[in-house]
Amino acid sequence: MNTKKGLHPKNIHNQGYDFTLLVAKYPKLSKFIIEKFGKQTIDFSNPIAVKEFNKALLVAHYNIKHWNFSDENLCPPIPGRVDYIHHLADLVADEKNIKVLDVGIGASCIYPLLGNAVYGWQFVGSDIDAASLSNAQKIIDSNHLEGKITLRYQKDEAHILQGIIRQEDMFTITMCNPPFYKSAEEARGANRRKSRNLGNNAVRNFAGNSNELWYIGGEKAFLHTYLYESSQLPKASKWFTSLVSKKENVESLQSSGKKLGVKEFKIIPMHQGNKVTRIACWRFA
Repeated sequence: MNTKKGLHPKNIHNQGYDFTLLVAKYPKLSKFIIEKFGKQTIDFSNPIAVKEFNKALLVAHYNIKHWNFSDENLCPPIPGRVDYIHHLADLVADEKNIKVLDVGIGASCIYPLLGNAVYGWQFVGSDIDAASLSNAQKIIDSNHLEGKITLRYQKDEAHILQGIIRQEDMFTITMCNPPFYKSAEEARGANRRKSRNLGNNAVRNFAGNSNELWYIGGEKAFLHTYLYESSQLPKASKWFTSLVSKKENVESLQSSGKKLGVKEFKIIPMHQGNKVTRIACWRFA
């Protein structure tokens, strides 16, 4: 098995994938297994195969047996998602009884599922989409995680933390995987480019409803709203964090953070194959 370039040292997927194990734990994957260069794999341009593959990873490595959501929603790649969790664990290594706010939990509920499975963390998940929250709740109930993960509905799309964080809240970490695009058209254009690069029309492999993919003003606008609202609620979380896809948005965030009273700002690089992203982390205390 080949080592997966750049994943966190604690990431169980660092050594590639044992398809024999995956099929044994999740037999439905068997019909998607193909041979390539003498090794077992799947067709990663096939959205159905990708979804079943990620289900197999959850069953085999995280004991998450029920994970269903609409094909209209994003299908998160498990190795990359759990990497964010491992990096956050390093950030709060000295903390106990960790409680996390996941902003934009989505229909897949993926970060709370992984964070609870790997580290036993407690989660609150928020979202502006009621249907996504409804599906996330079904996943929580099906996996008997009602006491570990709770959900809150963001009624006002103009806000990220306001209306979600309560006076009594004290989170260890707030995390977020923000929308990247400025508009639906920009998201569709990126979708088409990805499909062309795969040499097919596998649009559903990059599905996602509007709140998952785009935000007015794009990633930069979202991050600055998030930063500003965190400055209004500085004691609500020991660390505020977010994935950031564009390097220039980190510089802008740091500059604004200084003006808003951020006391510490960290950048955690993440390398997943050829993809480079980063986690921005800040705190006020």
